[in-house]
Amino acid sequence: MELFFEQTLNGLQAGFTLLMISSGLTLIFGMMGVLNLAHGSLFMIGAFVGADVLARTGSFEIALLAGVIGATIAGILMETVVIRWLYHRDHLDQVLATFGLVLMANQGVQMLWGSQPRTISRPGWLEGALPVLPGLQYPIYRIAIMVGGLLTMVILWLLIERTRVGMWIKAGQTHRELLGALGVNVTILFTGVFAIGAALAGFAGVVAAPYLTVESGMGDNFLILSFVVIVIGGIGSLKGAVAGSLVIGLVGAWGQTYLPRLLTNFTDPSAAAAIGSSVASASIYLVMAAVLIFRPEGLFGGARG
Repeated sequence: MELFFEQTLNGLQAGFTLLMISSGLTLIFGMMGVLNLAHGSLFMIGAFVGADVLARTGSFEIALLAGVIGATIAGILMETVVIRWLYHRDHLDQVLATFGLVLMANQGVQMLWGSQPRTISRPGWLEGALPVLPGLQYPIYRIAIMVGGLLTMVILWLLIERTRVGMWIKAGQTHRELLGALGVNVTILFTGVFAIGAALAGFAGVVAAPYLTVESGMGDNFLILSFVVIVIGGIGSLKGAVAGSLVIGLVGAWGQTYLPRLLTNFTDPSAAAAIGSSVASASIYLVMAAVLIFRPEGLFGGARG
């Protein structure tokens, strides 16, 4: 039972980390209609800027702020230089253009910071563990990630559902001309939405970095997982982003733990570990396939917010 509870917490932590990335992509793709393959690059840029600033200052808090600002600036540059001209183009044009941005970002971080992987250390005040069950200690930093992801989602939900800006964002996809006729500067609005999505990706990049290797291309896998989240949860739905992220996190954690154990009943332990790990990695895509079969619009498809 302790193992199951620990892996459930690990799955929730992974899910909330993914949520911080996928919620920004939900805004950009689901509400603005832009298929941005470079969203994972913003995650990477946030991590690299955070690692560089941490090495210079020794302060995780300053590094976190710098990572968010760096990713936000990069996102604004992406939107104003490239993305802005793709809003009325089809998805193929968006894929080709943003894939080019991915290649440029990967080469850019190597030019700026070299090809040597970097690390980010956890802040001292979040070291240690808390008792969550008798005999089970769980790292404080992982708990902080879950709390941070939850608070981020609450703030984002309040912005989208309880403010005039949120109303403009939801209206901008389908009624852009009407919104402009009412006096709203749609260009600045879309840049602002893109900046919010970039900031969320940069935030996730820094807070997730202590458990990852900060290297070129590190955001590519998270980009794929973010699109899986959108498919499972439903395009444009923040509730769907929450559900999809947590489902992926939990399925991945449980699969990595229990599938190798299950396969030891049929093969030797080394083969069971290798096969179980591979099947666990594929299990999230099986979940996505099941959702597409039985509910093609996603769990919360059509329900914006």
